Amino acid sequence: MKRILLRSGKSPFDVVPVEEALHRDVFATNSGNLIFSDATHKILSVPGSTEVVSNGIATQVSAAGRINEEYDAFVVPLANAFRPTFEGPLKRLTQLISKLKIPVVVVGVGAQAGLDNDPARLKSMESTVREFVSAVLDHSASIGVRGEFTAKYLTDLGFKDVEIIGCPSLFLHGERLEVTKRAAAITPESRISTNGSHTAVRAGLGRIIGRAHANYPHLRYIGQNLTDARQLHWRDTDSPAGRIREMPTHPDHPMYREDKVRVYIDPVTWIDDLKEFDYSFGSRIHGNIAALLAGTPATVLAFDSRTLELCRYFEIPHRLLSEVPADLDPAELYEEADFSALTGNHQERFDRFTAFLDKNGLENTFTHGDGGKAFDERLRALRFPEGVRPWIDADPASLTSRFGWLQQRITELDTHNTQLQRELAKSRAGAKAAAKAAAKAVPTPSMYRRARRVMGRALKPSK
Repeated sequence: MKRILLRSGKSPFDVVPVEEALHRDVFATNSGNLIFSDATHKILSVPGSTEVVSNGIATQVSAAGRINEEYDAFVVPLANAFRPTFEGPLKRLTQLISKLKIPVVVVGVGAQAGLDNDPARLKSMESTVREFVSAVLDHSASIGVRGEFTAKYLTDLGFKDVEIIGCPSLFLHGERLEVTKRAAAITPESRISTNGSHTAVRAGLGRIIGRAHANYPHLRYIGQNLTDARQLHWRDTDSPAGRIREMPTHPDHPMYREDKVRVYIDPVTWIDDLKEFDYSFGSRIHGNIAALLAGTPATVLAFDSRTLELCRYFEIPHRLLSEVPADLDPAELYEEADFSALTGNHQERFDRFTAFLDKNGLENTFTHGDGGKAFDERLRALRFPEGVRPWIDADPASLTSRFGWLQQRITELDTHNTQLQRELAKSRAGAKAAAKAAAKAVPTPSMYRRARRVMGRALKPSK
């Protein structure tokens, strides 16, 4: 049995209560990360042949020896990793990879720039990117990138073994991708999902969402950030992002008060809920990919290179957020959206993706296994928490859940604090004993040295 270590916030089969999930940040600040890591987990899980183990997001360089002993490959799904704010984690990944002796395969990494695709903002971290890609290519045949912009960025840096494979997320169902307009048109009775980053909301998307909220009673906003989830579950606004009132996840927003906002801890519940919607739109690439995986039509309002290159590669209906009017109606987006290229060319993109895996020595469940049947059956046997909802009620069940968890944390912290105090007292006692022992160990000055101190000069023997 081949064992693969997968970089992901949590295993798809880990059922984590909401409070614990937010405390641990299991999706590494953005729940969209779990969409592509769960997909990768499923794709690489081949019954009887390959076992996939999640290692968490934190990079432990000291674990290199254990990883070499216990695993046959290290697979790293990444999103927009080539960006200045991710330089620290990228350096730690490089350090770990450099110590590994097993194959390392990176799937779907991307560079982040503006819509002008100008990589100038990445200049300061160029050496970090070079070291990372070099380390990866020392352990694999090629590196898989999200789209043309990232491919050009790396080839301009001098790398040749670069392959455009998109993002693993859209291959969750293998060669099958069915997206159908179930309604002839969007009407006030339609169920519409929307999404957006904090930056996009402040750059104009907030006005579009506000207008849609006024015209479509069944509109729902799906957030993705840890900040969004904490606002819903704890009403926590104690952060710069948490104080943006234009966000539907803010407690002062009307959509919050009307219980029309969600954040999902697990992709399976996220995708399942979106099956009941007629349409999805917004600036979040994986928020809309979740809809497409549910078979629900979606349009991306691209805001930067990371979303734009994926939209272009997968031929997802999209428009540039900077070019749409403030009074944009989602009905207009729905009417113009054409999914024939997305679904019609999916097989070709899937074949390219699996060829990349083959080239790097990785089997996939759709070619070499059961098509993900065992994975899906195991997933469906579990009961995951529902999407996180706004805290607008004060019923006993809601309060008991939250306060019960807080009490448990207080008890754990109190126990840990007591243990630390004991260890500190023991350490201080040891230091004091060592000091006394050292004082006793100081040698007594000789008679000659004591006499010299009294006379203030060297003593000469009398003749």
